[in-house]
This record gives sequence, structure tokens and C-alpha cells, in this order.
Amino acid sequence: MLGRTLCEVSTALKQGQITPTELCRKCLSLIQKTKFLNAYITVSEEVALKQAEESEKRYKKGQSLGDLDGIPIAVKDNFSTSGIETTCASNMLKGYIPPYNATVVQKLLDQGALLMGKTNLDEFAMGSGSTDGVFGPVKNPWSYSKQYREKKQQNPHGESEDSNWLITGGSSGGSAAAVSAFTCFAALGSDTGGSTRNPAAHCGLVGFKPSYGLVSRHGLIPLVNSMDVPGILTRYVDDTAIVLGILAGHDPKDSTTVQDPVKSFVLPNLIDVSKLCIGIPKEYLVPELSSEVRSLWSKAADLFDSEGAKVIEVSLPHTCYSIVCYHVLCTSEVASNMARFDGLEYGHRCDINVSTEAMYAATRREGFNDVVRGRILSGNFFLLKENYENYFIKAQKVRRLIANDFVNVFNSGVDVLLTPTTLHEAVPYLEFIKEDNRTRSAQDDIFTQAVNMAGLPAVNVPMALSSQGLPIGLQFIGRAFCDQQLLSVAKWFEKQVQFPVIQLQQLMDNCSLSLENEKLASVSLKQR
Repeated sequence: MLGRTLCEVSTALKQGQITPTELCRKCLSLIQKTKFLNAYITVSEEVALKQAEESEKRYKKGQSLGDLDGIPIAVKDNFSTSGIETTCASNMLKGYIPPYNATVVQKLLDQGALLMGKTNLDEFAMGSGSTDGVFGPVKNPWSYSKQYREKKQQNPHGESEDSNWLITGGSSGGSAAAVSAFTCFAALGSDTGGSTRNPAAHCGLVGFKPSYGLVSRHGLIPLVNSMDVPGILTRYVDDTAIVLGILAGHDPKDSTTVQDPVKSFVLPNLIDVSKLCIGIPKEYLVPELSSEVRSLWSKAADLFDSEGAKVIEVSLPHTCYSIVCYHVLCTSEVASNMARFDGLEYGHRCDINVSTEAMYAATRREGFNDVVRGRILSGNFFLLKENYENYFIKAQKVRRLIANDFVNVFNSGVDVLLTPTTLHEAVPYLEFIKEDNRTRSAQDDIFTQAVNMAGLPAVNVPMALSSQGLPIGLQFIGRAFCDQQLLSVAKWFEKQVQFPVIQLQQLMDNCSLSLENEKLASVSLKQR
């Protein structure tokens, strides 16, 4: 049941094959078993069971609220949830309980979804590994999959089993791990420079970033207001479309959402690919791209070509400036947004009371980690009066050129762009932390951040397993507000490639063993 699509589970609930409470308990039991993945920061067991009970009453009366009624979901811990702690994986917000729900959370609850808990992330969503939050790193469920374990046994490297687990990607790694390990059917992430698509690629999931302005940001604790969007993580493209249909639309509490009424996002079962023009951006063929990703990218292009689609090479000439431009704009907005955490209104407050300035300084030193402080410093540097024109304004102009590159390509008749999502498959944690957060983010956001600057929809679709038995995904980029067309192409591609289901039986059997090892690891974490 847990591996089925939303539609199938919804039908099973309507037919009484399973009750919402049974489904909820199954997921809660799996959350418990997979605790060592560190996917969840808060598990809202009581809330979920109460919601399941309400859902059950509706089903008995034949008054289900829709496809999500009674379906377990998870939410990244940077979305406000009324009465449930929301931490952004930071000391700054430990113990902060919002008095309201984010609009997207409210919309899911209004449809009867069951909130299983809040998922782990990089602190304030700044990172691409889900390794830098105050609650520790998230482990990729594929580290424990039969597919990866079998390949590892063929090429043993002598590392101990425990230290060699893989990262999930980030910053929405907790949400990705939660869906990948079958503890929920869909999860909310956020996407500022690739934070939903990157972990989706590493965890073998569909990771969708909607057009900017299609889905409300109200209640999403902001990182970069002009680029943040709520993201959706599911196992199937159809599931993403169902969730998007519920989330999309104008919100009076978010002035950046579109006023136009939103059409349904139901995807056709058959699309005529021969009418499509697929663009392959030549600038995305970078030397750092792994040979396996390159080969699958090429195979995907051939697949469209063989079905009659027009596949052409296109140019996005300002791509080489995009990561630097993104860094300037991202850190500048971060510096501005983080000013609200001053120890006065909510969140952490230090004990120093010598002066207001000393209290501010100590609060922020204790509350933020090095990564967040580093980005605030960079941003404040770019916003200094003497630097503002040369950095911030110049980056805004380059951002416009980058957005125009996409406009020109789509105006030339291209329907969808096909690119890699990541440079390579997931890497072991010990390898990942050899580089600092900023270097890693610059590498990992290379194919994803330009889309955020242009406000376009993009989706990661898992394509195949690497020679190591790990997922590799590709990214489809659509025209602004053509989210349905983009998902229709993604659905066709998903059907063609038949990505294998993660086999986690061993993980379930080994849980007790891993939990023992985990206790030792968590002791050393606490001592730090």
C-alpha cells in the first residue's frame, strides 16, 4: 500500500480496503523504524492520529474531501505550522511555535491530509546536502537499498558500513528521505536555487519547483523572497500534479501570487511527443559533469528524438555568469531577511543584558551557524553604500539577461528544456564534507539556480540507476506558468524510463542494529 500512487491509495480508502488510521499507523511505525535516517525533526503523532480519526468519520459518511483525504504527508521545517514547533534546523528558532499555518500547509489540511511531521534541512535552508542543520545530517535511504548494497559488495573499499552512508542532497533532504523511505506519500520542500530538485535527484523522486507566483509563499520562512517557492516531492509525476492542483492559486496574503484563476492540473495519459520541440542547452555540458549523467542525458534526448520530437541544441549565453549573480543576489536578500532575528520578538535570546547592541550580537552569534553568518556577512558587504551599484545593481541587470535568455529560447519555438539536475549521483557524507558549504552549493546549484532567477517551472524526474546502483535524475524546464505542459512531458518521460522502485527490505530488517549504532553516534554528536 505504501508504494502506491495517491490515486490508488485514495481509491483504496474510498473502497474501505484500508482506513486512514491504519495507513497513518503504518507510516508512523516506519518513521520509528527509520529514525536513524534523521529525516524528521518533529513527529506530530498525536496530531496525525487525530486527523486520521476525523478523516475516517468522513469516509464512513461517504463525504471524503478529495484525493488527499486521509493521506500522510510531511512538511519541511521552514513552513509555519500552527501549534507545532518550526525550527528551520537552527538554534535561533528552537522552541518557536507559530500561531498560524503557512497557506500551503493550510490548503493540504483543508483537503484532509495527515501531517506526519516536520522534516530536517540545512539551517535556514542554506545548503545542498542537508548536512548543516543543528539536528544533524540526513541519511539517504538509498544507502541502505538492496540495489546499492549489492553493487557495494562487488567493489568493497574497506570502509565500515556505518560511516559510508550517502547524503540526500539539500536543502529539502529530510522531505526527500521521508518520501523515499515510504513514511509519507508527498512532502513539501522549498526551492530557492534547487533545494527541492537536488534532493529529489539524489533520492530517486519527482521534485517539482512551480512557476514563481503560482503557489503562495505566505508562512514559508523567507530566504530569498524573489526566488523562494514551495516545492513538491513525490514518487510519481501524477502525485505531484494532484498536490499542485491543491496548492496553486492566488493568496491575498502573498502579493506575488498570480490573480488569474488557476486551471486544473490533471495530466493527460497520452501526449503526442512528436509535436514537441525539446531544447538541449549547450552551456550545461560542463567538464565537471559525470560521464554517466552525460550519457543518460544523451539517451533521454535520443528517446524524444526516436518518438518524433524535434530535439535541438540551444544557447543560454549568460549561463556562465549565473552562479556568481545568484550568489550576490541570494546573500543580499538573506542579509536583509535575517535582520528580523534579533532576540526581541521571537526565537532565541541570549542572557547578556549589558546593552541592546551586545544582546543583538550575542543572540545572533549563538543562534546562527557559520554558514548563515557567512552569508549574512557577504550580503551586507554587497549592500554597503560603496558596493551597492557594483554588486547588487549589476547582479540585478545580469539576472534580467539570464531571464531573457530563457525567454528567447522559448520564443524560438522550444517547448521544454532538458538538462541534468546534478553533476553526479549522491556522494558519501565523509566525501561531501571535505568541501565547505559555499563551494558545495556553487557546484550543486549549477544546473538549478538559473531557473529560480527566471521564475520558471522545473521538475526533476528520476531516469535510471548509476553503475553504483544510485538514482540519477534529469531536469525539465518549462515556460513560465506552463506548469501543466511541463508535468505532462515529465509524465510521458517517467512512463518511458520505468525507474525502479527502491528496495528497502534490508533496511527494515536491520533497523534495530542500525539504531544501536546510532545511539553511539548521537552521544558523540551531543558532546560536540
